[in-house]
Amino acid sequence: MELYQGIILGIIQGLTEFLPVSSSGHLVLGQAFFGIVQSQLTFDIYVHMGTLLAVLVVYFSDIMAMISSLFNFFSRAISFKPIAHLLSEDKNLQLAFLIVIGSIPTALIGLAIKQFEHILFASQVLVGFMLILTGTLLWLSRNFYFSESNATRFNIKKAVYIGISQGIAVIPGISRSGTTIAVGMFLGLDRHTAAKFSFLLSIPAIVGAQILSIKDTMQTGMAIDPVTIYATIASFITGLIALKLLLKLVHSGRFHLFAPYCWIIGSLVLLSKII
Repeated sequence: MELYQGIILGIIQGLTEFLPVSSSGHLVLGQAFFGIVQSQLTFDIYVHMGTLLAVLVVYFSDIMAMISSLFNFFSRAISFKPIAHLLSEDKNLQLAFLIVIGSIPTALIGLAIKQFEHILFASQVLVGFMLILTGTLLWLSRNFYFSESNATRFNIKKAVYIGISQGIAVIPGISRSGTTIAVGMFLGLDRHTAAKFSFLLSIPAIVGAQILSIKDTMQTGMAIDPVTIYATIASFITGLIALKLLLKLVHSGRFHLFAPYCWIIGSLVLLSKII
């Protein structure tokens, strides 16, 4: 892989990981465009870690608040001090608990789909269809921009449904952020909570996926070349910009405006395979 190709793919990963247009689908299309057919597992691991770092930066205060609440919860539990009130009063502890709950179906579905990744990630036709599906979900979400005043209460059931949608989004062409935010809004969550939970829920999912990928590279090694380094930096910088941009669009009620893009790209992909 040439340096310019790596940087372009890193930029694509950074932009599409957070913008609701499917990063996996765009990486498949990008690698196909450059004629890259050999496995790029190490490269994919690092550019995904670049976008993970962007999430950690944007949500640093929320993550630290949850860690503090969890530490307080377990320290009190070990000391046999009352903890029941913490579960009902501490919002950060509740959020951490819901992330754990939502991550369970994501892991189960992700592991099941992983058995077929060699088929899924080789099909540009599948990417085209799934991009059209993603666009449809985004468009449908335009009628579900709830505010905090008319949103419904976040609970375990909703966390499970969002976790299921995140697991299904492993399929290339289905946007993880687009699907989880849209499902959260369909379930009655306000737009701010839906977006926040979506990106915090992505942290264990990305980490878990990369751990599994690292296991697959143990035999061949994980040599890091300059292309991978520059691509990772590119994915972090563009990911940071894309994440902040998407949050503004969600909060302003313009999340669904990405639907036409998904429809157009998906249709072009399908037409290119037909003609």
